[in-house]
Parts: sequence; structure tokens; C-alpha cells
Amino acid sequence: MKYYYDLHIHSCLSPCGDADMTPYNLVNMAKIMGLDLIALTDHNTCGNCRAAMEVGRQAGITVVPGMELCTAEEVHNLCLFPDIDRAEAFWRQIRTTLPPIRNKPKIFGEQLYMDEQDHILGEEEILLLTGSSVSEAEILRVVGEYGGFCLPAHIDRSAYSIISQLGVIDESFGFTAAEIYDRTQTQALKDRFPALNDMLILHSSDAHYLDRIREPLDTLDLPENTPEALIDFLKNIKT
Repeated sequence: MKYYYDLHIHSCLSPCGDADMTPYNLVNMAKIMGLDLIALTDHNTCGNCRAAMEVGRQAGITVVPGMELCTAEEVHNLCLFPDIDRAEAFWRQIRTTLPPIRNKPKIFGEQLYMDEQDHILGEEEILLLTGSSVSEAEILRVVGEYGGFCLPAHIDRSAYSIISQLGVIDESFGFTAAEIYDRTQTQALKDRFPALNDMLILHSSDAHYLDRIREPLDTLDLPENTPEALIDFLKNIKT
């Protein structure tokens, strides 16, 4: 069955995420927009995923636990997991790889942990916008150790993308999927980087504001609408 998706959404735990991007608000906005399947992918953390998944359970929309990990090369990558326990275990490891730089909320924005009713549980003190010590060469292995799937994010952007930082995307990285933010750039990128022709191309919103969550345009054909089914599908991509 085909499900409308958006696999790149931020909450108010991301310092650049709007204060209105609470677990309750973002999940229900995605439902209002007509999406079936979303992923919460805050910068270098899975800290609000559990709450968002509970909101999704109540609202009838599937929330995949995820993270937008910034590697040592300052490349953003989407990391998606089949369940919250493995996502949070991955997050605990990633915390040890981040530099101990304290957040400055007045400069970078607040980093708020919330429950499913949008009660504030606390604030993350470590700045979540920095690069981890995990390299682009090892990210597939590290994510795979926790049963997850990884793909480079917004490869068409001029900053924090695999192309902007490393100049290329080819078979040597081992990726089987990639995210392109601007769908009009898809063919041009495939012409420039032929390896993309053998990858699954996903289009998601990278929403940091409620009004940036996209209307349903893209679908994935899954046997069921669950995080487990999504990860299994992505791990067995045939293009």
C-alpha cells in the first residue's frame, strides 16, 4: 500500500526549530496535511522521538524515530530506526561524540525536551548544531549497528550536504538512497552524479516551522505503515 511520507522534520529540540514545533503540534499538523508517515529527525538527538511517537499513536499517524546527524565533515545525514529503543541507544552513543560546547539559547535558540502533552521536561545544555566525531566513511556502519538506515540529507543544498562538503556522491560511500530537497534539481543532479541513478531518491520538507511541513506529494509502497516496515523496505531497495 502506498503511504504519503515526510521523513525529515525537526522539533523544538533542534535549536533552529521553531518553538511551535512541539511533538503534539508537528504530528497533528502532519496529519492535517494528509501525511501517513513522518520521521522526527532533530539535529544530533532523538530526545523528542518517544513523545512524538506517542502523539502519533493517538492521532493515527506513524512517526519513525530518527536523527539528522552531522558528521565530522559537517555533512548532514538522515538516520532512521525501526524502534525507539534502538534510536535512543544510538543517541546515547552519539552524545559521546559531540564536542562539549554549551548552547547559547539567545544566539542559537532553545533546545527543549517535551512529553506527548507538550509539557517541557527540560532543556539540552550541549549545543546540538556541531559536528560529531563520526566520519562520513563510518556512518553507515555505526547506524547499522543499531538496526537503522542512513542516507545523505538535502544533497542539493550549498551547505551541510555531502556534495557541498565533499564535492561528490558516488558508489564509494555505499549509500543506496539520498534526499533531494528541491525536486526540480533531481534530473540535473543525476546527470552530474550518475551514481544517483541507482539510488532511491526521497523528497522531504526539512521542516523547522509548522507551515513548512509539505503537503502529501510523495509515497512509499510498504506492506504496512510501521517504522519496521519502512526500515526493511529501505534496506532492501531495488532501483
